[in-house]
Amino acid sequence: MLYMRAILLMGIGLYTSRIVLHTLGITDFGIYNAVGGVIAMFGFISSSLSNATSRFITIAIGRGEQAYINRTFGNVKIIYYALCVVIVLLTETVGLWFLFSKMTIPAERMNAAFWVFQYSVLSAVIGLICVPYNSAIIAHERMSAFAYISLLDATLKLLICFLLQVVPYDTLIVYATLFFVVEIIDRIVYAVYCNRRFEEVHAPAKVDKEQLREILTMSGWTLSGNLFWILNTQGINLILNVFFGPVVNAARGIAMQVQGVMGQFVTNFQTAINPQITKSYASAEYERMHSLLHLSSKFSYFLMFIISVPLFIEAPIILKCWLNIVPENTVIYLRIILIYSVLATLTNPLWISVLATGKLKKYQLFDNIVQASVLPISYIAFKYFNAASYAVFLILLISQIVETIIRVWIVLPLIGYKYIKYFREVVVPLVSVSFVAPLLPFMLSNSFNGNDVVRVFSICIVSVFCSSLAVWVFGLKSKERTYLKDFFKTRMSNRHIK
Repeated sequence: MLYMRAILLMGIGLYTSRIVLHTLGITDFGIYNAVGGVIAMFGFISSSLSNATSRFITIAIGRGEQAYINRTFGNVKIIYYALCVVIVLLTETVGLWFLFSKMTIPAERMNAAFWVFQYSVLSAVIGLICVPYNSAIIAHERMSAFAYISLLDATLKLLICFLLQVVPYDTLIVYATLFFVVEIIDRIVYAVYCNRRFEEVHAPAKVDKEQLREILTMSGWTLSGNLFWILNTQGINLILNVFFGPVVNAARGIAMQVQGVMGQFVTNFQTAINPQITKSYASAEYERMHSLLHLSSKFSYFLMFIISVPLFIEAPIILKCWLNIVPENTVIYLRIILIYSVLATLTNPLWISVLATGKLKKYQLFDNIVQASVLPISYIAFKYFNAASYAVFLILLISQIVETIIRVWIVLPLIGYKYIKYFREVVVPLVSVSFVAPLLPFMLSNSFNGNDVVRVFSICIVSVFCSSLAVWVFGLKSKERTYLKDFFKTRMSNRHIK
C-alpha cells in the first residue's frame, strides 16, 4: 500500500511538472527554479534536521519518562524558532542584494522574481518551524501520517496546475503564492495531527541548558553540513543562472524534479527503518543495527537503481513524450543526476548510524570540506576554462563518490562494523548488480527500431526484469531471499483468506 501511494505521487508529480512548464514557459520556469529553489533547499534541510532532532526524541521515548520527552521537545522548538529568525535576517539582506545585483533575470520579470523570493522565504520558515513536529512523528514511527499528508500535498499541487491555466494574473507570482498556501495547509495538518496524538507537543517550552547545549552541539554539526549542502544546491543554481541564464535553470529544475519524485520510493523505505537503527544502537543491539544498516543500504540502492536504469537509457524519448518541449541539455543533466542519486542512497543509512552515536565532529568536518570544494571548482571551470554547463554535475558526482568513501571510512569503526564485512555484504552485491543488470537493456536499446512508445515500454519491461533478476541472484543472500519468499507467501495467503 505504501508503494502504491508512492507510484500515485510519482504520477501526479510528473504530470504537474509538465503542466507547470507549459503554463509558465521555459524562462519563468527557470526563474522559479533559480529564485524559488529556496523552498526545495530548506525542504531538504528540514528533512535532515528532522532526522537529527528525532534522535533525541527517540532516545527520550526509549527512557519512558514523559517529563523528559516534554523537555526535549520544548528545547527542540526553541532552537528552530531562533534559527528561523536568523534565516529571515540573512535572506532579507544578503539574499535580496544577490537577487537584484547578481542574478541574470530579464528586467521585465524582476518584480515577479522578487515576489517568488519572498514567498519562498516564508515557505522555508514555515517548514523549519514544523521540524520538531516532523521529528516527533518519525520518533513515534507514525509513518502512515507522512503517506496520507503527502497525498493531500500532491492533490493540492495538482489543483494549482489547473488554477494556473484560468487565472488572469501573472502566472509566476500566482504559482509562488499558491505554493505558499499549500505549504501553510500542509503544516497546519501536521500540527493538528501531532497535537491530537503526542502529549509532549502541549508542554510549554522550558530551557534546559544542559540538554539545550547537547542538542545544539549535534544540530550545529548537522546544520553546518546542511549549509554546505545549500552552497552546493542553491549555489549551483545561481552559478548556472549567472553564466548561462534562466533556460539552463529550467533544464536543471526538470532533472531535479524527476530525481525528487523518484526519491519518494527510497524515502518511504528509509524513513520507516531509520528509528530502528537509532533504537538498536541506544539499546546496545549492535548486531541488529549492523543488519539494519546493510539492509537499508542495499534495498535503497536496488530500489533507486531499478527505477533509474530504464529512465537513463530512454531519457530522450521519455522527456520528449512527457514534456513535449525539452529545454537544451536536460537529458545529460538528468543522466548524471540519476547516477548521483543512486550513489546517494548509500549515505542516509550511514548518516543515521553516526547520528545514533552522537559523534558527528569528524564525520561532518570531512564531509564539509568535500562539499565546500564543489562551488569554487565549478566557478573556476566556468570562469577560466569555459566549461560546458553539465561540468558542474560531473563535479557534484565526483564529490558524491568521495563523500561516500569518507563516510564509510569514518562511520563503520564508530559502530563496530568491520570494513571487510561491509565490503562483502554491501559493496560486492551492489557492484555486481550494477554491472550485470543494464547489459541486455543497453544492447536492446542500441538495436531496437520501431515506434517510440513500443520501444520505451519494451526497454522498461526488459530493464525491470533484468534488474530484478540480477538483484535476486547477485544482490541477496540466501536468508534474504527466504525472508522475501515468506513475506510474499504470507501476503498472498492473507489476501486469499480475505
